[in-house]
Amino acid sequence: MTPRMICAAVLMTMGVTAAFGQTGAAYPNKPIRWIVGYTPGGTADMLARAVGQKLTEAWGQQVIVENRPGAGTNIGTEVAAKSAPDGYTLFMPTVANAINPTLYPKLNFDILRDFVHITNFAKVPGIVVVHPSVPARNVKELIALAKAHPDSLRHGSTGIGSPHHLAGEIFKSMAGVRMVHVPYRGATPAITDIIAGHIEVYFGAMVSTLPHVKSGRVCALGVTTLKRVAAVPDIPTISEQGLKGFETGSWFGVSVPTGTSKDIVNRLHKESVRILALPEVRDRMASEGADFVGDTPEQFTAFIRSEMDKWGRAVKASGARPEG
Repeated sequence: MTPRMICAAVLMTMGVTAAFGQTGAAYPNKPIRWIVGYTPGGTADMLARAVGQKLTEAWGQQVIVENRPGAGTNIGTEVAAKSAPDGYTLFMPTVANAINPTLYPKLNFDILRDFVHITNFAKVPGIVVVHPSVPARNVKELIALAKAHPDSLRHGSTGIGSPHHLAGEIFKSMAGVRMVHVPYRGATPAITDIIAGHIEVYFGAMVSTLPHVKSGRVCALGVTTLKRVAAVPDIPTISEQGLKGFETGSWFGVSVPTGTSKDIVNRLHKESVRILALPEVRDRMASEGADFVGDTPEQFTAFIRSEMDKWGRAVKASGARPEG
């Protein structure tokens, strides 16, 4: 074989490798599982299913959302971190993954070392709502009620150490009030209980909570962003209602275990960004407060680092401790 023929063979092999990835067959050639560390029905689950459906349509392989709630998303995160880096296990990182390294004394994974972070799908504002029976229709009235009845109001969240738990703790600290925290394993049971009146107050993500505000089953008091949310401009911020500077929120993205080939990472990134631009995806989530991102892996990784620093300080200031 001549040198020219050898070079041609090498180039052909490189092309095959790039096209077929590390598995030796066209990717994807079997179903993909997407691990979400929350119960069905919450924002993370909704986003994963919306994007997963479009991936299924584009690639002809089913994307199966696998809900693995518990331990503040640590159960699902560990399963994903220890999965084969072959592109057939996706993971949805959230703000909880920036909180947990400070909240938990020991984790069996490292969110930066054990994952390649592909893109941030969306940032989602938080919202505070009350059951209609609660005699408060704005933040000032809620604060007055909590001061008049210390430890009588129960505020729910998606779990100890979740951004919604910390939002409640920051709220109580800034307002100088005492309320009882009731943690749940995800948004769905928490929302079920606020609608039923089993808890009086709920700090949650706007996407999963706003439909119940629109239906009148809960009453919105304020959003957790510094500026009002375009989707609901009539709901004031908590900051403008007396707790100046109050700001919290959530975010949701897609990652894969470290070691996944660059070709697969690039393909997942390209397809994810394409899907985020689809009107049927954007319109559904944007109308409920989502702010879509679609950044690069490098930008998303840098963002997660900054979030770990920000929420690490919040955890220490709140004195939050993990369940158990």
